Amino acid sequence: MKCPFCNSIESKVVDSRPTDDGEVIRRRRECTHCYKRFTTYEKIEDIPLIIIKKNGNREPYDRNKIMNGALKACEKRPVSIKQIEQLVDLVEKKIFNSMEKEVSSTLIGELLMEQLKKIDEVAYVRFASVYRQFKDINTFMEELNKLLKEK
Repeated sequence: MKCPFCNSIESKVVDSRPTDDGEVIRRRRECTHCYKRFTTYEKIEDIPLIIIKKNGNREPYDRNKIMNGALKACEKRPVSIKQIEQLVDLVEKKIFNSMEKEVSSTLIGELLMEQLKKIDEVAYVRFASVYRQFKDINTFMEELNKLLKEK
């Protein structure tokens, strides 16, 4: 951190405190060259995530869209809201841990299907049928056969 008084890059932290909302850390620093004190604020940088749709359009990331897709797939299935939230948390964690600024909706769909398959196979097939746009019963049967072979 550059000293605002002498431009030295050497300073030491003499006090750190979170702000009232806990989102920012306030640090009192002392320049090791001129010994003057100054304050800095540290906060987590939010990286906006853009989703690239199948048609090429781009839109801001919206967790609710993943949640709604999972809820629809798990409708009338023995899957709790807590399980669905954990599933969405896992998908979200993988997306944000990639540190990419743009992510394809295809990747999100595949990640969601991967997680649905682990908790409820019927929900997985429901989601896959809409997501992969099954054209006919043969495509549907192919997906079911893949699922049966994995068991």
